[in-house]
Amino acid sequence: MNLTKLILNSVPRPWLIRLSYFVRPLLIWFYKGDEVTDPIDQKSFRSFLPYGYKQLRKGVLSPSTLSLERHRSLWLYLKKETELLQNSTKIELLHIAPEQCFYSIFKKKETLNYTTFDLNSPLAEIHGDITKLPFKENAFDCIFCNHVLEHIENDSLAMKELFRVMKPGGYGIVQVPMQPNRRKTYEDFSITNAKERVKHFGQYDHVRWYGRDDYFTRLENVGFTTQKVNVNEFFSKEEINRYGLDINEIIPIIQKPQ
Repeated sequence: MNLTKLILNSVPRPWLIRLSYFVRPLLIWFYKGDEVTDPIDQKSFRSFLPYGYKQLRKGVLSPSTLSLERHRSLWLYLKKETELLQNSTKIELLHIAPEQCFYSIFKKKETLNYTTFDLNSPLAEIHGDITKLPFKENAFDCIFCNHVLEHIENDSLAMKELFRVMKPGGYGIVQVPMQPNRRKTYEDFSITNAKERVKHFGQYDHVRWYGRDDYFTRLENVGFTTQKVNVNEFFSKEEINRYGLDINEIIPIIQKPQ
């Protein structure tokens, strides 16, 4: 097994986060160049690194922020289409499973009342179960919950909780793994062996592959309105190449009606 895959599949995620702080300075130096750019910190490199639990994807991991394709497309979307990063008024932001590449930026931003939540991440200030969020109703203007729901057997209950704590008129981004040609969700809760989960769902702790159509139906069934942002249509070819974006990715936007 490739060393990268071995580490990803054997070292618990909280430890990976801690170890990354020591590795990043070496990666930044080794990969310095000007072929690709991480839009989150504007640093450029000769290439991005390979990454993947089941199959390594070449040129996807930023040496500096450790962002992947989905993180960089989300960042660019936020800058282009929302006021989150430029807003002068206070925004209540709930970040579930906070991504390392965003954490320090959001934490330092004075216009964000930033709340982080996760089951066991060292970046989360509050730990708990997403199906039982410890927050009052209508508490947050914006919610980020990316690459979380594929871990949760009762994803409908988790979605209901997101709806409950979001303010009317609020919005969120809920990215999940999707395969380009899968229209309907594939899940099988009887598969509990780590190797079998990698085989069926792409990662040892995933319980499903979401379909590109019925995932949005699931979100709508709990009350959200949804929008699909197709990376291949939203960004230019130049942006996709320079920032290392995935042309097959969909950014799922949810909103709670007023």
